[in-house]
Amino acid sequence: MNEYLKHNDWCIIEEGFNPDNQRSSESIFSLGNGHIGQRANFEEKYSGDSLQGNYIAGIYYPDKTKVGWWKNGYPEYFAKVLNAPNWIGINIFVGKKELDLSKVKVENFRRVLNMKEGYLERSFTAEFDNENIIEVTSKRFISITENELGCIKYEIKSINVNDKITIVPYIDADVINEDSNYQEKFWEELSIESKPGEAYITAKTKKLDFHVCTSMKFNIEKNKTEINDDIKEEQKKKYIAQSIELDLKPDDIITVYKYAAITNSENHNKETLMMAAHNVLQKSYEKGFEKLFAEHANAWKNKWTDSDIVIEGDVAAQQAIRFNIFQLYQTYTGDDEKLNIGPKGFTGEKYGGSTYWDTEAYCLPFYLRTSDKKVARNLLLYRYRHLPKAIENAEKLGFTNGAALYPMVTMNGEECHNEWEITFEEIHRNGAIAYAIYNYTRYTGDESYLEDYGLEVLIAISRFWAQRFNFSQEKNKYVMLGVTGPNEYENNVNNNWYTSTIALWCLDYTLKSITKIQTLTPEKYKKLKGKISFNELKEVGIWTNILDKAYLPENEELGIFLQQDGYMDKELINAIDLDPKERPINQKWSWDRILRSCFIKQADVLQGIYLFEENYDLDTLKRNFDFYEPKTVHESSLSPCIHNILAAKLGYKEKAYDLYLRTARLDIDDYNDEVNEGLHITSMAGTYLSIVEGFGGMRLKNEELHFNPFIPEKWKLYSFIVKYRENHIKIEVTKEKIVVMNQNGETAKVFIRGVEYNIKERESIEFYCN
Repeated sequence: MNEYLKHNDWCIIEEGFNPDNQRSSESIFSLGNGHIGQRANFEEKYSGDSLQGNYIAGIYYPDKTKVGWWKNGYPEYFAKVLNAPNWIGINIFVGKKELDLSKVKVENFRRVLNMKEGYLERSFTAEFDNENIIEVTSKRFISITENELGCIKYEIKSINVNDKITIVPYIDADVINEDSNYQEKFWEELSIESKPGEAYITAKTKKLDFHVCTSMKFNIEKNKTEINDDIKEEQKKKYIAQSIELDLKPDDIITVYKYAAITNSENHNKETLMMAAHNVLQKSYEKGFEKLFAEHANAWKNKWTDSDIVIEGDVAAQQAIRFNIFQLYQTYTGDDEKLNIGPKGFTGEKYGGSTYWDTEAYCLPFYLRTSDKKVARNLLLYRYRHLPKAIENAEKLGFTNGAALYPMVTMNGEECHNEWEITFEEIHRNGAIAYAIYNYTRYTGDESYLEDYGLEVLIAISRFWAQRFNFSQEKNKYVMLGVTGPNEYENNVNNNWYTSTIALWCLDYTLKSITKIQTLTPEKYKKLKGKISFNELKEVGIWTNILDKAYLPENEELGIFLQQDGYMDKELINAIDLDPKERPINQKWSWDRILRSCFIKQADVLQGIYLFEENYDLDTLKRNFDFYEPKTVHESSLSPCIHNILAAKLGYKEKAYDLYLRTARLDIDDYNDEVNEGLHITSMAGTYLSIVEGFGGMRLKNEELHFNPFIPEKWKLYSFIVKYRENHIKIEVTKEKIVVMNQNGETAKVFIRGVEYNIKERESIEFYCN
């Protein structure tokens, strides 16, 4: 763990500059608005260790998969999230000396990510080797009101300098991905155009022909007076800079306002990209930095009104949950159904792709509870539009008759994950997509999605499961062989309990959905049958037979579900007995050793119990939790939140709190020693669920809201708001009482610890604790 960041309710604060923390801070202090984003690289030159990263949603590179062998169905490429042209750059020269924080003496360094208003601020004093000293303050934000705009205010104060200063704003499209094969660069220059104080670079990707125009417009003030001195220009391949030289005396203050517009061919015609960028720049320049920021900050205020979680008495916990919510909203806004939620968002290159099963399993529940239902619906429509590709993916693996296998990782519906055991075997992702349809429908009451889109997806997924099971003569049961469950520390196993359980649930849910749609909209059902050539009698018969005769591994002596066949053959030891020097094992052990161990990367059996907990009594949950949780190393970011929710239900309050801190502060404290690669965006939604479903005990039963809250020992109070259909329900919990308010909507029926309450709009009830 790395605990160099200060605890604060609304800010992430770093004091003092330590180059060893730079990459981690670049991830943690990242900015984004759902369309563009960037790591917290410095505006001025930095020649120390750094991972430069600017990113544009939906823009990627299909890097050809290179392996020493090939198998039928293997993905043809790995989709790399592209490092896009750099727009933040402002080089500074004091006299002949360049400002470079790896070469000057840095003091009073402070970096602040203000989550309440959505900006990054940095200040420091730099002393050059000739003893010249300047003080720098920078503030930047990526606008959530203008989704193609980034703004910087960069201020330099002379402490003792009596010399020339040169300011050099620039755009650099000559960038590279750190994970590039053979140091290949992915961008080609199309054009560079400029005039004083304004510049444009239009570039395209070498494959897929994405076009991006990155532009800047700036003005400079000296002691609050605008400077109109001559601007010199430097232009080279994929790069343009403009510079101004000024006299600098002690106490002089130079302020640079830099505006950047980033437009792309996913949202504009290629021929009009530069004009679109110009329009954004001109409008922004006329408004000015302060007005743009005020609009941006007000938009953030509105977001927090619906989603904030308040914790009193535990600053570390408060800071953490706000950080997670903030990063989720920076990554995805739900206003463009072409986009999805990458596991690193706009914070790093690792993993590639924009869509994992994390979206449906973790993120969709967060947006259901905090946003308009159209946000979650757009996530589902994204998958519906990829259904033809999912069918094509399944065909490559030998499946027929419209069976669909959604990709583990994708940008456009094609599988682009290049690890065999995940690409071919981690098929439980199909179940997450089906469960998301169920989750959305029951939570919103929007049956129209199931009628118009969802049932078609469910039938295609069920066709896959029906072919993926096979009948074992020995067991006289249907079995599922050669899979990898959510626990990726075991590959190519037979009868993974979670995978088989969610597959069977999918078949059952599809059958129920068919009956529902037949009744509600028989004409739509008839049309769908013709469209997909659905042989109802034959296919439903097969599915029913599988449901009747499926094999699920159990250990009757212990009363637990077996993670998979053969799990009990392993040496069964607990994670607490591992030498701390060998953690995390995914960085210290060989893969062979991991696969032979009993250690679990993330919830597997417990993931299934979490999803379908209404099917299991408390004793069953306890036996499985007590057996599996001690063997879980939580080296997946998706793990602690599920364990937190189940621990809370079991009354393991201290365990639930410890797991909450692990999931909530996973990146801030760098539990897994990997935050330098980027943040764990999708698991951050699980942090929200840890409070709402864990400590708050929220469940939806028979389309009615239930809460069973408790408060961790360290906390004085916590509160959260959930949107449920037309109601906004606020829950506030202290050690003495629970207060439930219906902030908006008609009378709401709410169950608190099993007691029914009907709460009128703008009224509240109080439930006193013992």
